Amino acid sequence: MKGELPLKNLILITMLIVTLLLSACNSLKVPKSSMDHNMSSTSSDVIPTKSEWKTTDHPKANEIIPVTLLIKDKSNQPIKSFDTVHEKKMHLFIVSKDLAYFLHIHPKYKGNGKFDFTTSFPAGGDYKLFSEFTPKGAGDNSVESHWIHIDGETAEVKPLVPDQKLTKVVEGKKVTLSFDHIMAGMTLHMNFTISDATTNKPIKNLQPYLGAMGHAVAMSGDAKKYLHIHPMTTEGNGPKVTFMTIFPEKGIYKIWGQFQHEGEVFTVPFVVNVAK
Repeated sequence: MKGELPLKNLILITMLIVTLLLSACNSLKVPKSSMDHNMSSTSSDVIPTKSEWKTTDHPKANEIIPVTLLIKDKSNQPIKSFDTVHEKKMHLFIVSKDLAYFLHIHPKYKGNGKFDFTTSFPAGGDYKLFSEFTPKGAGDNSVESHWIHIDGETAEVKPLVPDQKLTKVVEGKKVTLSFDHIMAGMTLHMNFTISDATTNKPIKNLQPYLGAMGHAVAMSGDAKKYLHIHPMTTEGNGPKVTFMTIFPEKGIYKIWGQFQHEGEVFTVPFVVNVAK
């Protein structure tokens, strides 16, 4: 009939529309702050860095240990200026080898590329330290990591097993973790929903913690893959806080969500299995 498209042309037009829609979906970019600079395809504005870590010889468990960290550029010169990101010039995370122990602290900047801090370790064994910072002029954060061995009696190794139920009770808060999907290599939404563990009432008065409604850190079971994720901008202060990120590879990951309520920061851990 006059005015109708031949079937072949109609099929071609339909395929073109589908292709454009898929391209639009794939163009969605994850916020740079949610990605490890070593694994993100969007992190193209990272300044190359090196690091020197110094501490006491044979540090022991349950003792206060000083640690100094020097950040240098690719020419081996100290980097002197750093941006303040989420209220700090450096965020530092410490995890035990089995990921049972987790600590988030903020070293002090002493100038000329040097940061220092003191901490203690709860048991002997190996720990990994991740420092995250943004040299002045960079469009994205840099990450340096370091293994440290602590002398002393070791804790029992806890196997990393995915949680059967993604609901935990921590410090009087009931926290449920959910995803729109949990596939590697794909943008996903990760939701923490927080309520009062006693009354079950949704908590709607969460407070900003370090300039955001929450922070989340995820690490692969071998502690090689690291993500520090900040929440998406949403209205209200709970009960749901949503993060957008990408898990780079399939496997088991441990996630720590950190939130503040009534002046107290609480940390809730989950272990998940990310499918291919």
